Amino acid sequence: MSTAGSRVAIAAAIGAAALFVAGCGGGGDNGGGSGKNEDVTIGFSQRRIAGSDWYKTLIQGAKDEARRQGVKIDVTDAGGDTVRQISDVRTLLSRGADGIILNANDPAGVSPAMATAKSANVPVVAVNSNLDQNLANQAYCYVAEDQVATGALAGKAIAADVAKKYGPGDKIKMVTIGGYPGDIISDLRDKGFHQGWDAYWKQNPGKKPSVVQLPRKYGEWLPDKALPQIRDVATANPDLKVVYSESDVMHAGVKQALTQSGIYNKTLVASYDGGMNFIKEMVDNPGGPAQADASNQPYDQGVEAVRQVVAAVKGTPKSQSCAGGTKYIKTIAVTPQTAKKYYDPNKSYVQSFGT
Repeated sequence: MSTAGSRVAIAAAIGAAALFVAGCGGGGDNGGGSGKNEDVTIGFSQRRIAGSDWYKTLIQGAKDEARRQGVKIDVTDAGGDTVRQISDVRTLLSRGADGIILNANDPAGVSPAMATAKSANVPVVAVNSNLDQNLANQAYCYVAEDQVATGALAGKAIAADVAKKYGPGDKIKMVTIGGYPGDIISDLRDKGFHQGWDAYWKQNPGKKPSVVQLPRKYGEWLPDKALPQIRDVATANPDLKVVYSESDVMHAGVKQALTQSGIYNKTLVASYDGGMNFIKEMVDNPGGPAQADASNQPYDQGVEAVRQVVAAVKGTPKSQSCAGGTKYIKTIAVTPQTAKKYYDPNKSYVQSFGT
């Protein structure tokens, strides 16, 4: 690029403020590692890392695929600060990034970062968090799981467990806990869960108990925030029978709340993420509360994000690599019947790539 000289100068001034990983290794998936991509640098602007094994796994997938592809990857951590993330993207561009992977802290607030990348003629791939609809068409690709379809896997699986324990003459209470009110991720995962739940009963007419859906709660995707929310629900509703947690990260708080209320072993719990802690609980206690986990495979998302941004840098038409602008990874539902197959103590989340 014509700005290469200025980028070098700026980079020297900025120094090594970001986390930097150089990948130039041998062979691997997708035909990488031959050295033909060694002049390609990918900038990965991550919204937050600390406190989240999910985000760490996402980044690890990207790093591993960059190594397999023979490209360099430069990772920055915005720490949950949108202003900082905008600055991070500009820093990555100044360092010579040929393509940007962006996990947006604020889908609309990153607009200045997108504008800077567009001005530099550098392609952007969004991962995990989609961009605002006014920005989405500026990205080469959006990589994620189909959250509605994935949530539906959990809903259908837990409905099957409900059908084994309860019948048309029974009345049960159910509650969902998501991240934040108005958060599109929470809404999509909830929508999907209920689609799967309803689909099961349509396929099994005459078996559904009477269900009372309690108001949705929000745990900010954190166990300590989920705990008081579910504890309040359980205290007020000791006959609570089904809990759907929209993230495994909150499960420790959900479990503690239900245990403190004396009803954990009386509930059926469905979750979302495919975290090994939840899966281990199913392995250790197949007949226990943990009965379904929809896996969104962060490692696989990191791998696919790198593949897409490399394709963009190489000039591959979007119609060939990311038709429609969205690339959904394949997801699964893990149940006690399949938990041993997917459990791996050396991993934090279920993954398909690199296994």
